[in-house]
Amino acid sequence: MDFWPEFLANSWGKEFVAGGCGGIAGIISGYPLDTLRILQQNSKSGSAFNILRNVISKEGPTALYRGMAAPLASITLQNAMVFQSYAILSRALDPSVSTKDPPSYKGVALGGFGAGALQSLVLSPVELIKIRLQLQTKTQKGPREVAKSIMKAEGLRGLYRGLGITILRDAPAHGLYFWTYEYMREQLHPDCRKTGEESVQTMLVAGGLAGVASWICCYPLDVVKTRLQAQSAYPPPKYTGIVDCFRKSVREDGLAVLWRGLGTAVLRAFLVNGAVFAAYEIALRCLLSNGRIPIENAMPEQ
Repeated sequence: MDFWPEFLANSWGKEFVAGGCGGIAGIISGYPLDTLRILQQNSKSGSAFNILRNVISKEGPTALYRGMAAPLASITLQNAMVFQSYAILSRALDPSVSTKDPPSYKGVALGGFGAGALQSLVLSPVELIKIRLQLQTKTQKGPREVAKSIMKAEGLRGLYRGLGITILRDAPAHGLYFWTYEYMREQLHPDCRKTGEESVQTMLVAGGLAGVASWICCYPLDVVKTRLQAQSAYPPPKYTGIVDCFRKSVREDGLAVLWRGLGTAVLRAFLVNGAVFAAYEIALRCLLSNGRIPIENAMPEQ
């Protein structure tokens, strides 16, 4: 391969398309498991099988895709911002590395940290709406109606409920996310960070492991975030903030509540992030080579 995508990705249009492709692939592949995770985190029973059986028997399998329109609508912007900002920050935060070489692992971790913090500004209201939609039982509203009702009752501040903990979750998680991906792809296919010649199989496995690592490190914060965003201001909310939610959740349900739904999240993370990185890398290679993907990288050898 005569190019390395991250070095040559200087067009916002190409990053926009490639990031969108990766994000959409991730949403479609993992959304049912994400719905199951949210239901587990907000329920008294942590049994994934019982919750899944109950939802399907009462509402049908399509209920597992409830609220998908909100993240799909924003996924192109969100992923374009994450991957573009990561590419810039991973270089800017460790300028000692030559542009002819891949970013250092230090730059990768710091770039991911910064990209995660930035993307929280877009992701927080989207996840708030998605969580409210996923937890609906009787009244079925669309994302627009949910957003309007939140704005009417709580204003813009209500739409950004949970922003602080979203940043606390996503900044370190994205640092570990990108570091794990770069490290694992190099371990699976030595020197591929310079040549860009890894197979799709390597992209899938490295991306999947990156997703698992990032979710394990931030999962307790995600549980707290879900509980904070699931409540509305009226009637008076059960939790007044991050620390209060953490203390009350542990007091009522024990420390195990902070890991409720982890199995579902880890399975989803492997599937989703493998799809995200594979779709992103393939799309970017295709765009940067005028629509042609090098044959040796199109599919893993059989």
